[in-house]
Amino acid sequence: MSANRPIYLDSNATTPVDARVLKAMLPWFSDAFGNPSSVEHAYGAEAASAIERARDQVATAISARSGEVIFTGSCTEADNLAIVGAVRAAGGIRHVVSTAIEHPAVLESLRQLEREGHRITIVGVDESGTVRLDELEAAIRDDAFLVSVMGANNEVGTIQPLAEVARLCQASGTLFHSDLAQLPAYARISVDDLGLDLASFSGHKVYGPKGVGALYTRRRRPRITLSALTWGGGQEKGLRSGTINTPLVVAFGEAMAIAARDWQADSSRIGALRNAMRDHLLLEVPGVSVNGHPEHRLANNLSLSIDGIEPLALMRLLRETLAFSASSACSTESFVTSHVLLAMWGDGQRSRQAFRLSPGRLTTEEDIQVASAALVGGIETLRRL
Repeated sequence: MSANRPIYLDSNATTPVDARVLKAMLPWFSDAFGNPSSVEHAYGAEAASAIERARDQVATAISARSGEVIFTGSCTEADNLAIVGAVRAAGGIRHVVSTAIEHPAVLESLRQLEREGHRITIVGVDESGTVRLDELEAAIRDDAFLVSVMGANNEVGTIQPLAEVARLCQASGTLFHSDLAQLPAYARISVDDLGLDLASFSGHKVYGPKGVGALYTRRRRPRITLSALTWGGGQEKGLRSGTINTPLVVAFGEAMAIAARDWQADSSRIGALRNAMRDHLLLEVPGVSVNGHPEHRLANNLSLSIDGIEPLALMRLLRETLAFSASSACSTESFVTSHVLLAMWGDGQRSRQAFRLSPGRLTTEEDIQVASAALVGGIETLRRL
């Protein structure tokens, strides 16, 4: 990062594009500019080949087959296609189950299905943000067609027990979808081991560009059928019509390949930086609560609530030094308390005082030292005021 810019601690919202990813992407904006649908000539065939290589990279990163990967314009679009597309393809009135802490891309998909007459059940989470498996099991037994549970929460970092959820789904013959946007940069992903039928991914959460995502759709026992949400030239097996954005897809493939190779080293280093900042704040600042599961959490996520500290006031006070988040970046136009925090604790002080610090691949030890000192100073200033 530039030396004269604030230290960036908002990697759960978005990650910078890795230099290796940028290098792979840039030629496809200029010399290699062909339309991948125009495979009858060299330019188009070149682009189509690059897209299939990226598809192979994504499939390998998640232990899937290339034919099971559909490229989309975002993880939001992948969530929409997975949930609404699966239910519409099945026909009839269906029962869909999810949790109270899902990303808006999932929750709004469910609301759309509800408007279409389908039955929706939202199950709760405990105070660590972990899905209540007993509630989920009861809901699944009630003739559930599809369950959607996110892999890791973007606000408090809690990683969900996906394999246990999958066992509940398999016992009832229920389809299982997960929004995995936050996980690939910090965990090994195997869609088979996790028991997933559908899974959504995001480019800009794995050090790739914004504007690209992917949907994994199982093609083997059971073979998942989806109904398209857009119509046109029939690209991506007819599920996502429109000319494929070759530069972004190439970049996404490279980003996923790097994540699959480096996630363990990144998790170890970034987790140590996060823990150093957490320990410093716990030592120096009275009244700090760490939010989310104490063990099963993203390596780069530190969600805190601090007695007497209003997160937006702290953000504004430190905006020249630090960049971090008071809530999910997907809802920054609304300053209401996050639905995730409400589900965990209700509308109390801990929910209203929560904010998130998320270091990343480019964060250094010096950054953490400066950030920790700045946070302590800012908190002391606000308390004096």
